[in-house]
Amino acid sequence: MPATGTAIDAEIAKFDGLAARWWDPKGPMAPLHAMNPARCGWIVARLARLHGRDPAGPAPLAGLRVLDVGCGAGLASEALARAGAQVTGLDAAATALAVARAHAAAAGLAILYRQGMPEGLLAEGGPRFDAVVALEVIEHVADREAFCRHLAALMAPGGAVFVSTLNRTSRSFVMAKIGAEYLLRLLPVGTHDWRMFVRPAELGAELRAAGLRVSDITGLIRDARGGWSTGRDVGVNYLVMAR
Repeated sequence: MPATGTAIDAEIAKFDGLAARWWDPKGPMAPLHAMNPARCGWIVARLARLHGRDPAGPAPLAGLRVLDVGCGAGLASEALARAGAQVTGLDAAATALAVARAHAAAAGLAILYRQGMPEGLLAEGGPRFDAVVALEVIEHVADREAFCRHLAALMAPGGAVFVSTLNRTSRSFVMAKIGAEYLLRLLPVGTHDWRMFVRPAELGAELRAAGLRVSDITGLIRDARGGWSTGRDVGVNYLVMAR
């Protein structure tokens, strides 16, 4: 698959093609809509506590700069902005970003959306961020180690990096690949390549090579009714915080 920097061109095109239905809670991004409150709630709670805030208080992330890498049409960006963060959404997919901008404007949210990759921001010598978030992205990049280095370099001193992905286990193959794409049709066929799923130990090593240490980890767990929660089971989906 041709790649530009850490991006894989075919992966960009795949998700750009889903842009028009990104905000349809019953469309191809339905699993992300269902997962978003759990994953963003976990991030907001830890980032708020890191900065001495009450996670349950109003605008717990007020004034904090957050970079959402691989933001797509903005599901996580909007959730983090509603928590008070100053959000920059970054994605290589132009059509998805156009949808993100229009949706944020309609919601009255001041989110800065930019087209590109983390290495592009670094080349510009731009700002660093209190949190760098990459959700369901790292299993789609060409070079995970380089990607982790870029995330770390974009983090401000005292900040945190949050990465969510899929564990490469037999259970994830059955549930997240065969079940989600072919049996239940929760995702378009071809959304994921199981070989690119990332085991927690692999991600931890790649983050350590980038100068970060995993400080917290949680599983993202889907129940029989389609709801999501956080918990100890990291066998399929999981989320890490690194500093």
